[in-house]
Amino acid sequence: MGSARPVALSVLLLLLVFESVNVISNEDEFLKCQRIVRKWSDSSLNEKVKEDKHTLQNLLFFLHVPRTGGRTYFHCFLRKLYANNSECPRSYDKLHFDPSKSDCRLLATHDDYSMMSRLPKEKTSVVTILRKPVDRVLSTYEFAVEVAARFLVHPNLTSATQMTGRVRSKSTGVSTLDIWPWKYLVPWMRKDLFSRRDNRMHGVLKEFKESNDPYDVEKIVMPLHEFINDPVAHEIIHNGATFQVAGLTNNSCLPDAHEVRHCVRKYQSLGKYVLEVAKKRLDDMLYVGLTEDHKGSATMFANVVGVQILSQLQELSPTVKKASFNERVLSSSFTESIHDTDHSENSTDEDEVHQFFSTGNTKTRNETKTVGQLMESYEVCISSLRKTQARRRTASLKRVSPANFSKEIPEMVFQQIISLNNLDVELYKHAQTIYVQQGKRLVSKKVEVERQKKISLQRAKHLVSNRVEMERQPNIFINSYGPISWNEYSLSIAVLLLLVLIIVIVKVRRRTLKLKI
Repeated sequence: MGSARPVALSVLLLLLVFESVNVISNEDEFLKCQRIVRKWSDSSLNEKVKEDKHTLQNLLFFLHVPRTGGRTYFHCFLRKLYANNSECPRSYDKLHFDPSKSDCRLLATHDDYSMMSRLPKEKTSVVTILRKPVDRVLSTYEFAVEVAARFLVHPNLTSATQMTGRVRSKSTGVSTLDIWPWKYLVPWMRKDLFSRRDNRMHGVLKEFKESNDPYDVEKIVMPLHEFINDPVAHEIIHNGATFQVAGLTNNSCLPDAHEVRHCVRKYQSLGKYVLEVAKKRLDDMLYVGLTEDHKGSATMFANVVGVQILSQLQELSPTVKKASFNERVLSSSFTESIHDTDHSENSTDEDEVHQFFSTGNTKTRNETKTVGQLMESYEVCISSLRKTQARRRTASLKRVSPANFSKEIPEMVFQQIISLNNLDVELYKHAQTIYVQQGKRLVSKKVEVERQKKISLQRAKHLVSNRVEMERQPNIFINSYGPISWNEYSLSIAVLLLLVLIIVIVKVRRRTLKLKI
């Protein structure tokens, strides 16, 4: 008993020493991570900003945050504005993207802001769209299930994987499985769906009872609460908008991105540095839209970006570009690929801006026709796109029936998503502020245009009034110094005739004198 006490004390002492060393080690690791993150943050915040960020540059970089409705902008705006040969080749495929193409004017991609390291910064304008974090996470989950469910037509996972490989090897296009983040999320969800189906077929799950929660049908599909807590979701989805705008996704071009992201994931307090960089980059963008105010954002995009694109293309080649634009406006065709569904909420914090821009009354007289054509084309295109997406979605979800999605989730899950996406929540608030400022700038521009129109109208009325007054007084004439009376005019004529007469008399007398001599 006596010998056991010293041993116990020794063990306790060793544990205390080990704990102290561990604490010191953790502190050192945190300080190391803090230095790494702050170094990256300081470098990013000190990047040179374009003098006029509101002017469209030669290259438009559409930073497409997944599940924000960006595909509608790409197909229904940008592809109708830019000719096919103006789009950067294989935009959504970073591995094959070639920024050296001289006439490349449009880059649309899910890749993050780090792509700017491969672009001419001074000649590039960036636009993006953000969405409420909870809606974006739900839409990401639903789309991953929807696309993965399409593979359930195959008898097993091996067959599905082999067939996909053969199809992709023969295709020259960009597949969903080539694009971040779906190249990670779809195979993960596909494997899970086949696993659950195999378990049901082999009797592991003999009975199925319908759940009241459409996001918790675990015998058919991965439940939402399981999805958001998986390491894959933590790596790719949570705070995904912030990391994408900051250029720190797991698909980043930056060599130090992995280390910075690892530190921020491990020490959440360091997230404030990433958020600061993301906010600044939003501030420097040409346009920031909000999914929740779909119509207002689309109209603002047409006015902020669309008008400048049209003006730019007309300067390059007025005849050819205008003709090609008219052809694209009349066409509502689009490439069927990853089409975003619109799960926008009806309410928004930007009611005043929404009310102004949803009416479409935002352009000057010279631009009305062009913007009107663009918005009309957009509405036709998005209607067709949504119908196609609805058909594909319905067909896919039949394969995982009775699983369905209603956007109604338990409060506990809702709050957990908010907590896991705290950076995105703050970034979205900042985007709302920018969105309102954009609206106010355009409203001010419209007010100024109306003021100039009134001034021009007043000048025109004044000129007309003067002309009418002159027509009423026929004895009034105008010279370069202003109006003169009839008497003044007659006197001037008389003086002129007298001078002519004197000159004639002088010449005659000279000739007479010469003859006498």
